[in-house]
Amino acid sequence: MTFKQAVGKLHLWLGLASGLVVFIISLTGAIFVFQDEIRDVVEPGRKVEAQTAPMLLPSRLQSIALAKHPGVPASTTWTTYFGPERAATVFFTDSAQRPIMVSLNPYTGQILNEQNLQRHFFSIVQAIHMTLLLPEPVAGWVVGGSVIIFVVMLLTGLVLWWPKRQQERKQRFTIKWGARWRRINYDLHNVLGFYAASIALLLALTGLFMIYPKMLDAVMLVANGGRSYPQEKLDAKIDTLQTVPRAAQPLPDLIYRTVRQRSPRAEMVLIGPAGDGKAPAYCWVYGKALHYYHRDEYAFHPQSGQLLQALFHDTKSAGTRLSDMNYDLHTGQILGLGGKIVAFLGSLIAASLPVTGTVLWWGRRHKKPKKQKARAVAA
Repeated sequence: MTFKQAVGKLHLWLGLASGLVVFIISLTGAIFVFQDEIRDVVEPGRKVEAQTAPMLLPSRLQSIALAKHPGVPASTTWTTYFGPERAATVFFTDSAQRPIMVSLNPYTGQILNEQNLQRHFFSIVQAIHMTLLLPEPVAGWVVGGSVIIFVVMLLTGLVLWWPKRQQERKQRFTIKWGARWRRINYDLHNVLGFYAASIALLLALTGLFMIYPKMLDAVMLVANGGRSYPQEKLDAKIDTLQTVPRAAQPLPDLIYRTVRQRSPRAEMVLIGPAGDGKAPAYCWVYGKALHYYHRDEYAFHPQSGQLLQALFHDTKSAGTRLSDMNYDLHTGQILGLGGKIVAFLGSLIAASLPVTGTVLWWGRRHKKPKKQKARAVAA
């Protein structure tokens, strides 16, 4: 058996083992890429008219959102401002343990929409994409293992695609649409696989970094040239035995005012829950709404509201910036609409590869011998 034959066997059996999972993950990923654009069209209350009046403070938005949900403490909510032309949201878990997101006009406090995210279409798509609706420990093995296999298949596929002779190169770059369906299927698998390999590899690796954070830590270490930056890890601690004066204003309002002063050009502000007062309260501030790469990170004392730690995008190391970039790379949105289109097409082609590969394998298994073909034609 030659090297290329051995690679072909490996490519085949790995593909058959992981094909269904790769198909589901890739297809749901393609659907999820344009979730914001689709939701802007079909869901009410995603956008508002920008006003010169200041936006309402988070404590006010929280009290309005929780008015119909007595018993839910404001300290457990997540409040997000998405910029001057978008609704603000308050997210929490209600008494029935349902994830609820309330969208409000940030200038008037009017409730524009309330959603149970447990039944939301894109929440379900995201859950299938990330876990196949399996328990997390199982999903880590099934989804993570299948994506690792997919990475190996992309590399072995390139080895199999590589032409032996110069005259074969042209046909490896084009699909022969006038040929029989078996040849078209063969070209779809090989040619599209080649063109999408780099995009599919990027999507697969950024997905693996979410499943296995230690892989991302290793990449960050390489990007930092082997240096570590412990000050970049937001692990601020508080002394729970020390008595401190309580803030004169609601903690979310104090946080909001502070980050608006320190990150004045940011569009999106995400304020985390205050919790039970034993751990810091965190806030993340993003340069552009619905983009997660360019962000400043803050930690506050949960009682006094004192700023404990701040990490600004402009001061972050190369490795941390690469880590911050991971989600936007995975969805293509780091390059805007064009990047999303590329990610969408790459995901669709990745979903097609297990299908065309299986058809190719099935056709070869059931291919009639030449003599049998000749007899069939003569008959």
